[in-house]
Amino acid sequence: MAVQTQAHQGVVDAYGRAQQRAVIQTTVTIERLWKEFAASDLSRSWLGGLGAAMVRAVAAGQLVAASTGQKYVEAMVRMDGLSSDYMEQASRVDARSFSGAASDGRALDSLLYLPVIRTKTLIGGGLTLQEAMTSGLFQMQRIAASEVADAGRGAASVAMIANRSVTGYVRTVRSGACARCAILAGRWYRWNADFERHRRCQCFGTPATEARPGRHLNPMSFFKGLSRTEQDRRFTIGGATAIRNGADIYKVVNAGRSVQTLDAYGQKVVATLEGTTRRGAFYQQMLREAEQRTGQRFARTGADVEQGLPRFHLRTPRLTPGEVLRLSDDRDELVRLLKRFGYLG
Repeated sequence: MAVQTQAHQGVVDAYGRAQQRAVIQTTVTIERLWKEFAASDLSRSWLGGLGAAMVRAVAAGQLVAASTGQKYVEAMVRMDGLSSDYMEQASRVDARSFSGAASDGRALDSLLYLPVIRTKTLIGGGLTLQEAMTSGLFQMQRIAASEVADAGRGAASVAMIANRSVTGYVRTVRSGACARCAILAGRWYRWNADFERHRRCQCFGTPATEARPGRHLNPMSFFKGLSRTEQDRRFTIGGATAIRNGADIYKVVNAGRSVQTLDAYGQKVVATLEGTTRRGAFYQQMLREAEQRTGQRFARTGADVEQGLPRFHLRTPRLTPGEVLRLSDDRDELVRLLKRFGYLG
């Protein structure tokens, strides 16, 4: 049985640094753009091009973070002396499908506009201009960091599902992790488990194989490795005191996150609008499938409509990768769904 070596750790550390660089570069760009906003008219600044520039910056960061996931997974598999095992026509993770939309499925521009709304609200509520702008910047950077990190985790997760040599993953927790992440430190998850995270979470998964099932760590080791001051800061004074006195760390910390849902397939699911417009890749894929299935050609242009060809109406919600993971635990079915929704090609 293979063991985790320094070489393995080198790959993990290199991947972690690459993800951090993508986050840092994006948040630095966001800060520079935010400083160009005219505080006297934030909406005008947003509509005047700064909003579009912020969307491009976050989308670029998402693409950079997502582009390293498959290489990372394959490198870990090779180090275990194994070959990557993919289903036919499912051997490439499309990093672009993780760029340009928020992880909860909404458009990036609507998500990134929230700090503008917050800043205007704070100014109207009596905060000084500097205080309101600082608060808005913090929220904008938090959102950008989360979206870039989520894109990286999403692409790596899809790579682990598609690569059948991977049996699961171990949660890798950074030294700056919060209490919610600390209780999950070193926990092993099956290959189809979605990644538990919160806003601005920078943790990620380390692929495991049959040759190297994964090194399991005790969250208490993380806790004990912190100074007393850091324990109190991350777990709160009361929580840290309880843990030091023998309380169950899992019961002290309550982690969770919320998602946006819609009704589809007879149940509530998480879906994205990305790629579902008439020029979107997912829309075009569904259009081609409908034409092959029905033998009917649908209109592409106004001239086609004038000639009597019907328009194609997309009625299939595009599920997010995390939602696909939730709906099935059959690997072949998951790969099929990830292909269907445009995350594998």
